[in-house]
Amino acid sequence: MSEDMKAELERLRAENEALKNKKTARGTLSMKVSEKGALSVYGMGRFPVTLYKEQWLKLLGIAEEIKKFIEENDEKLKTKE
Repeated sequence: MSEDMKAELERLRAENEALKNKKTARGTLSMKVSEKGALSVYGMGRFPVTLYKEQWLKLLGIAEEIKKFIEENDEKLKTKE
């Protein structure tokens, strides 16, 4: 194995280890486009929340209604800690 290959392998190993050790702050949300073209939001639970663009827009369009519903049903709704 050439010196260039060894150096590249070592660089990739170090990068891989850094990525493994990098932890996102708890409660931090992040987004990405899925392989199928949907928007996935990470950081809300064990699995991402994934919807297509029109679904997100429809959901965001009733954001105030959702907030009102939560307020009206606060005593019935649980919080995840």
